Amino acid sequence: MTEPTDGVLRPSDHADSTPSGDGGDDITQPRLGVIGWMRWGWRQLTSMRTALVLLLLLAIAAVPGSIVPQRSADPNGVTQYFTDNPDLAPVLDKLSMFDVYTSPWFSAIYILLFISLIGCVLPRTKHHWKALRSQPPRTPARLGRLDDHR
Repeated sequence: MTEPTDGVLRPSDHADSTPSGDGGDDITQPRLGVIGWMRWGWRQLTSMRTALVLLLLLAIAAVPGSIVPQRSADPNGVTQYFTDNPDLAPVLDKLSMFDVYTSPWFSAIYILLFISLIGCVLPRTKHHWKALRSQPPRTPARLGRLDDHR
């Protein structure tokens, strides 16, 4: 027969089961402190997943630059936009929508992206350099044993 379950069709010693007895076996996480939080933040920032999210965010952030006229490329278009939309234009101006590519929020996204990419690439450079300089693997003696060999 099977072991007794705790009501959710799992053995009593399963990781998700309720602790038996006193119930005081709660897991306590260690305190990270300032250095621990900085290390955690750096690892999050330099992960490839974060770099991809920042790249997507940069692409999305560039969309208003193609929809709203930009001061650097079309100052007359910005003036016309203020004339045509007197209520919306000041709000967009406060959000730096007429200067998207020089705005602080756009700069913050691409600076974080550069830091993330540098943090992803530099630690792996030594490994890739060694792989580039090493001898290639030997060719197998019997190629006919490989699946894709004809």
